[in-house]
Amino acid sequence: MNRRTELKVSAIRNGTVIDHIPAEVVYHVFGILNLDQTANQVYLGTNLDSKKLGKKGIIKISGKYFKDKEISKVALVAPNATLIEIKDYEVTKKENIHLPESVSTIVKCINPKCVTNNQNVPTSFTVTKDHKGNMKLFCKYCEKAMSQANLEFL
Repeated sequence: MNRRTELKVSAIRNGTVIDHIPAEVVYHVFGILNLDQTANQVYLGTNLDSKKLGKKGIIKISGKYFKDKEISKVALVAPNATLIEIKDYEVTKKENIHLPESVSTIVKCINPKCVTNNQNVPTSFTVTKDHKGNMKLFCKYCEKAMSQANLEFL
């Protein structure tokens, strides 16, 4: 008797797959991309076995291609994820997501006295890694440092 040991998920004709999302942030990625408000077909898998991560998440979105700003948001919470674009069932683009050198207008500064929180000034941050390899964002205006745990998306 042949036993099925894998669940097959249908391919998408056109759209985007975000793969290799750390399992603990897959719902966060889902939220920051506002996928709970889309009419597009969305497949979300979490705690899937992965040789690379141990456990991973994956999100498939039919009929949706992400802008650079959206990809930057994903990079801030899942910097080692893979972005795959599909057209007519064929992979047309596959790349590892990388942390951008800077981000603007996507994250709020945690300093309540920062000019960006008190005037109509767009946020701007330099993105770096500390000596332990953890991501840090430095506000262009108040120079306050933020870690991944402090991120509040606009």
